Amino acid sequence: MKVFLYNFLIASEAILQNKLRAVLTSLGIICGVASVIAMLAIGKGAEQEILEKMRLLGTNNIIIKPLDLNKKSEASEESSDTKKSEKNKYTPGLNLNDASSIEDLPNVEAVSPEPVIETLALREGVKYNINLVGIKADYFKTNSFNIKSGNNFLSKNIELAEPVCIIGAAVRTKLFPTEDPLGKSIKCGHLWLKVIGVLEEKNISKENLQNLGIRNYNFEVYAPISTILLRFKNRSLITKQSLATGASNGEDEESNKDINLNQLDKIVVSVDKSENVTVISEIIDRMLFRRHNEVRDFEIIVPELLLQQEQRTKQVFNFVLGAIASISLIVGGIGIMNIMLASVLERTKEIGVRLAVGAKQNDVLLQFLSEAVAISLTGGILGIVLGIVASVIIESSTGIKTIVSPFAVLISFFVSISVGLIFGIMPANRASKQHPIDLLRYE
Repeated sequence: MKVFLYNFLIASEAILQNKLRAVLTSLGIICGVASVIAMLAIGKGAEQEILEKMRLLGTNNIIIKPLDLNKKSEASEESSDTKKSEKNKYTPGLNLNDASSIEDLPNVEAVSPEPVIETLALREGVKYNINLVGIKADYFKTNSFNIKSGNNFLSKNIELAEPVCIIGAAVRTKLFPTEDPLGKSIKCGHLWLKVIGVLEEKNISKENLQNLGIRNYNFEVYAPISTILLRFKNRSLITKQSLATGASNGEDEESNKDINLNQLDKIVVSVDKSENVTVISEIIDRMLFRRHNEVRDFEIIVPELLLQQEQRTKQVFNFVLGAIASISLIVGGIGIMNIMLASVLERTKEIGVRLAVGAKQNDVLLQFLSEAVAISLTGGILGIVLGIVASVIIESSTGIKTIVSPFAVLISFFVSISVGLIFGIMPANRASKQHPIDLLRYE
């Protein structure tokens, strides 16, 4: 250890005597390590975003949504005959019978049908725009929601269509800012609902709300699906009110375009294993196509496939960054090797004197190797600082999420030391293998 420290001090003195050259030599290492830090930070941020999206959409979920045939026919480039035939066919729309049929499929763990009604929540004069969502008891498990306080719906709540609800975190803050909402009632539309549970807050970015096409769950009120369909609105039923609306709009084709005849706004299907998601989605597609009289008035979204595709795109981007970082490190290593070879040449007599007064070949080897490692390690430390600063700038200026992890810092230290060892070994070996007499005679 004493020999190592002594040779390291000699190497440090040589570096301090040529500070500018040492800084210029380490520039390649600085840029390379900074690139590695930034690359790993972007990769970690992308991974975090993917995991967040997977938690929001569900890892093994399949999402089924109704399509607006009028909008579809306007945007479609199909032949007019195909449009008319599809438009004129009767379709029941997305309904509970579809959800029941999907429940009978193999490898399906849970099916969560959702009718959604936009309405006002009212309590003590405070009004709040909400989505009133009809659900079954396993909805929260399927969507990875946690109930912060209170209880989930019981089977009797659903069977008897009881006027009870579970509210989101934002609804609780708005309507119950200073008191416990459990056991109290809020008026949703025309009906009072008793609060039996409060959901844990979900942090959802605006970007995810737009890109994933999801609702902000914190602003929603959840009631048993039977309560929504029996006590509020069931769009699949023909009522006196719907007949009156149809009669008043019968001559106005444009008005009928806005009428939603789907009983459900979404069906979320949870599959037991991720490898079965694609097969089950294909089966559901064929089954619903037959049930809807060969009218494709629905769309099936497989979040896992979409997120895998996004992940592959980001992996390619990270690979490109990694290649650039590797090139920078190689260039930096070659720079160190060149400078060390020049240093060996200009310090020939110094090496000869050291060998003549009793220094061993290993001492000279260790001296120049320590010098190369010290230059690369200094460059590595500066590169880490630059990489962290670059990551912060990237996130603030572009909105790309970056996370600098301790693993990235350790990797950068390891890379910088390795570059010094790999590219410093040849000049150090060359310096130690020369004969002291030849070195002392060198002019």
